[in-house]
Amino acid sequence: MGHGAVGRGELPRVLPHRRPGADARYGLRDAPTGYGWELDDPRFDARNPGYENEPHRFGWVVEIDPYAPDEPPVKHTALGRFKHEGANVILSRRGHAVAYMGDDERFDYVYKFVSSRTMRSGTSAWARRHNKALLTEGSLYVARFRGDSPAVEIDGSGRLPSDGAFDGRGEWLPLVVDGRSAVEGMSVEEVLVHTRLAADRVGATKMDRPEDVEPNPVTGRVYVACTNNTARGPAGAEAATEPNPRNANRDGHVVEIVEDRDDAASRTFSWNLLLVAGDPSTNGSTYFAGYPTDKVSPISCPDNLAFDAEGNLWISTDGQPGTIQRCDGLFKVPLTGRERGHVQQFLSVPRDAETCGPVVDSQDRMVYVAVQHPGEDGTFAAQTSYFPDYVTPGAPVPAGAFAGPRPAVVQVWQD
Repeated sequence: MGHGAVGRGELPRVLPHRRPGADARYGLRDAPTGYGWELDDPRFDARNPGYENEPHRFGWVVEIDPYAPDEPPVKHTALGRFKHEGANVILSRRGHAVAYMGDDERFDYVYKFVSSRTMRSGTSAWARRHNKALLTEGSLYVARFRGDSPAVEIDGSGRLPSDGAFDGRGEWLPLVVDGRSAVEGMSVEEVLVHTRLAADRVGATKMDRPEDVEPNPVTGRVYVACTNNTARGPAGAEAATEPNPRNANRDGHVVEIVEDRDDAASRTFSWNLLLVAGDPSTNGSTYFAGYPTDKVSPISCPDNLAFDAEGNLWISTDGQPGTIQRCDGLFKVPLTGRERGHVQQFLSVPRDAETCGPVVDSQDRMVYVAVQHPGEDGTFAAQTSYFPDYVTPGAPVPAGAFAGPRPAVVQVWQD
């Protein structure tokens, strides 16, 4: 196993046998899975001879060019393998492509990738070929957050410390630098295939399910949606830290990262918690960037993030019925001035559904959201939703209606 760079779209060479520690770190175990796919297809059981490396084919970022539908998708192995929620790209001051990523799991990490080459302007065939390869070569980093409040005041309650903010400094720890491993004892192939283990080894900060990591296209600041982590704090699990200040964190929070020199390629940054989510009327440990808590919409479990043309943050949620007893929704949050932190609910989705994939089109005054798994807590015999057909549960199903809920993409516009 060499230590050189991995080629474009290539599956890195990996150990030709199972590694119990790595398997456990990626959720693999000797037990039936929830979906039972291994019962129908042997490739989904890594214990079967010849399929030992099959799990390593999953967990990558794959890029599709919608302007070249006949070209094959490209798997960007240089971005590492973990439970990606996405890879969101912005340019650094010198034109390097910087991709921010979160690992959507409890006690996992925030990453970024910085391309070796810089973007070429224009729409020529040469420029497009060059720019489409930017994410294939570069450096991969993982975040370490340090708080600056008195340690005794970070007690797991989520109460604001005496210095008035959850904030501090941070650094991007190198995992791969220009295609070569920066982690002692691990080759570049091992780092990219077992990225979680590499991040463990360098001492990155364990976060509360960092699902989405989005750079603001207006300001360049970076926002991390930490959905929740009910396992934080109990015996045997890591207790609260300043960037994750609540034990048994049911409601989640949003982290704001300010890269030093306002340069996405920087190795150091400042950070603060923009929101510590929940219902202020029943939860005394909420925080909304200093905005009065009696004037905000209750919000829980931030999942996906988006921005409008003015740079306002929009948050879609996943999991609210179990925490604040409301349907999930889409929320607008101003980030500057006196309105900073003013969470305002824009819409809600049907029962048992999550709101995801928001797109805010300021030019055409349109908002799009995906309504995922409506009525998922029901059964075929006892439906809890018929969305989007709007059939009353228990009533006869009209001709042409589907006898059960379906996911959908919803378009909202101003009348």
